[in-house]
Amino acid sequence: MGDERSDAAAPAIEAVEADAIGGGRLRYYDLVMAAFVAILLLSNVLGAGKVAQIVLPGIGPWPFGAGILFFPVSYIIGDVLTEVYGYARARRVIWVGFAATLFMALMSWVVVALPPAPDWTNQAAYETIFGQVPRIVFASMCAFWAGEFVNSYVLARMKVATGGRHLWMRTIGSTVAGQAIDSLIFYPLAFWGAEGWTNALVIRVLFTQWALKVGWEVLLTPLTYVVIGALKRAEGLDVYDRATNFTPFRARV
Repeated sequence: MGDERSDAAAPAIEAVEADAIGGGRLRYYDLVMAAFVAILLLSNVLGAGKVAQIVLPGIGPWPFGAGILFFPVSYIIGDVLTEVYGYARARRVIWVGFAATLFMALMSWVVVALPPAPDWTNQAAYETIFGQVPRIVFASMCAFWAGEFVNSYVLARMKVATGGRHLWMRTIGSTVAGQAIDSLIFYPLAFWGAEGWTNALVIRVLFTQWALKVGWEVLLTPLTYVVIGALKRAEGLDVYDRATNFTPFRARV
């Protein structure tokens, strides 16, 4: 990636500053945004509050949050966004994901609160699945916002510092930082002192989640390389954030 080659059949990839790209030039940005938001909503609906368990050889039963199956993929897509399209466009997607999660939480509360029809007997089960606890929603949104921005910031800065080399180092390093912030915010805010959660369990799940999420990033690094390489060739761009305003408090590019 980023190597200069004379092969005429290979699409040219132009190294450009992030603020020099016109939005109309990007062919697949909106599709990557849609994938990011879809994975984010799935992780919040299907896995946020459930603790599953695996048996580790030589250790025994070990709990982990079921959201590990989905949520780390959003970080990988976040890596793709920052690496291919730059921090500012990744920032825009993070805000879109934040708004979508907020809307989902609001509509879940409204739908659960609607009085059920007398002959509909599934209200209790529906409340169990979709009746999100406000504390968990608040913790999830705070953790997502902070963790994703740390992930994107670290990756963009490392790309400039390394001159675009060592992609594996950037994706894993940014995930180590971003997922650490995410887990440190989410689990204490959501479950510290909550019924069914001992403080020891919160700490165990926190560190387990962080390690598993980083492990996901490491395992999927070859796929990340393939996706990033394909998108860079398709867009014909290799974006660098040398003059980018890194404030998270804006949604426009």
